[in-house]
Amino acid sequence: MPFLFLVLLTFRAAAADTLLILGDSLSAGYRMSASAAWPALLNDKWQSKTSVVNASISGDTSQQGLARLPALLKQHQPRWVLVELGGNDGLRGFQPQQTEQTLRQILQDVKAANAEPLLMQIRLPANYGRRYNEAFSAIYPKLAKEFDVPLLPFFMEEVYLKPQWMQDDGIHPNRDAQPFIADWDGEAVAAFSKS
Repeated sequence: MPFLFLVLLTFRAAAADTLLILGDSLSAGYRMSASAAWPALLNDKWQSKTSVVNASISGDTSQQGLARLPALLKQHQPRWVLVELGGNDGLRGFQPQQTEQTLRQILQDVKAANAEPLLMQIRLPANYGRRYNEAFSAIYPKLAKEFDVPLLPFFMEEVYLKPQWMQDDGIHPNRDAQPFIADWDGEAVAAFSKS
């Protein structure tokens, strides 16, 4: 009986090594195949060590991500959940307090499912105004401190520096940027996630 218990524990630990990515078009692979997007490249890079499940949907707001989260947690039982949401809230002019409360609920739900949240900093284009940008950007470090969770740097800040990595809309990374993003996020997750 003790041996069986040990086997079951080992299986549960192995099955739990899943990284769930809850994001929007920046992670969904906008205007490209899912296999070309950075989460798929990261999954290939990590091979069998950690399974990467990309649950990102282009256009999703934080509220839409929250609505999908319970089913995703139940289906995949992830060990970590990378939350890359809020950009569409900002682009649509949502009140920062509204986005903050939704992200707070997401982090609460992830922790309640015994998974470890990883929160990604999101920043908006400068043309949304300094006051709104500052209020929006402040959401993420505040929540990271409140929940004692890692705050991952926003990968797009590096991508913006290379125009050849951007799609013609000036918002989304193109296919050429995906390997860099996979490496960037892979290193960030590895550094911040608890083994």
